[in-house]
Amino acid sequence: MKIPEILAPAGNMEKAIVAIEYGADAIYLSGKAFGMRAKAGNFSMEELQQVLRIAGERGVKVYVTVNVFAHNDEIDLLPEYLAELEKLQVHGLIVADVGALALAKENAPSIPIHLSTQANTVNYRAAKFWEELGVDRLVMARELTREEIAKVRQETKAEIEVFVHGSMCMAYSGRCLLSNVLTGRDANRGECVQSCRWRYAVVEETRPGEYMPLEEDDGGTHIFNSKDLRLIEYIPDLVQIGVDSLKIEGRMKSSYYVATVVRVYRQALDLYAADPDNYELPKELLDELDKVSHRPYYAGFFAPSDAGIHRPTGSYIRDYDVVGVVDSFDQKTREAVVSVRNRLRVGEVVEVMQPHGPVLSQKAMQMIRHDSKEELTEAHANYTVRIPMDEVKPYSMLRVKRS
Repeated sequence: MKIPEILAPAGNMEKAIVAIEYGADAIYLSGKAFGMRAKAGNFSMEELQQVLRIAGERGVKVYVTVNVFAHNDEIDLLPEYLAELEKLQVHGLIVADVGALALAKENAPSIPIHLSTQANTVNYRAAKFWEELGVDRLVMARELTREEIAKVRQETKAEIEVFVHGSMCMAYSGRCLLSNVLTGRDANRGECVQSCRWRYAVVEETRPGEYMPLEEDDGGTHIFNSKDLRLIEYIPDLVQIGVDSLKIEGRMKSSYYVATVVRVYRQALDLYAADPDNYELPKELLDELDKVSHRPYYAGFFAPSDAGIHRPTGSYIRDYDVVGVVDSFDQKTREAVVSVRNRLRVGEVVEVMQPHGPVLSQKAMQMIRHDSKEELTEAHANYTVRIPMDEVKPYSMLRVKRS
């Protein structure tokens, strides 16, 4: 039985390190150009060199996205960038455009090529075609069922990567024009404004200014607003099919999101690998996924059950606030040094989610400002405080349930 890798998003350096700490086998990220998430922090060449060193020490692979649909004025800049990535020896290049693919083979010949989901590979003949062009891994289109992915797996020797968690796009394989038409920001070149999440109504041409909702709801309608993907229940199916990589969406999401989702999928996959015959998905892992900011979950096209459109609102469900991240733990004073991310008050009960450890419940009985030794009753974002508590690991996340 081959166990697939868990592939995590890394929008910036902190998210990359968090993904590694919480159990990712590989991370994917972008340089400062040619990636599909232009508004993520992304990585300079110096930062990319640094993250490659950190990941290499932990046996984690680093894949770089080069998946924008480049126009003529951009494509001529690509060879130099690819040559730099070749020197750094990243572990994979994620491309969508055939021009970028050709340039990658010429300018970074030693780096494996991963074909982006935006190339919308939906059948085994297309998979074989890409394999013949030198593609090493196929990121499957999100529109495929379990049976269709299994057929592609049977017919090709290339590696297979499947999105298993995160936001879904209303456009086919994410190739959307809404953002570009409405705002001038091209989703296919990394600048999507997520206009599919906005509220819409209908205007009849002879009644300008009279907005008519498409359904009887004071909140209007969100006809393009997809639910979020969650395939953790289908880990046995994915392993049995022979999928090589389980991909988590979310380079624009928080470090807490990355930590939680990677931790949950890591635990579930390890439990299945240890005893597949008696495996049952623990309910507490499903509950953990409800504690990150998300839209209602569904299984996407993998196991179709509904249309996947969440009409009531374009907003996320947020039941928990991340209030801090542990920088270190002082063994002598038994205090955690915490970088505060949201308001935290003395007396609040916090849940502490750790890398490779149990979730603990602690009451913040005391907070001391790290730089001035001032005792606080309340701390805010960008404070660093010392909190007495049981021993916890660096990069542990402190969260508080909000009413």
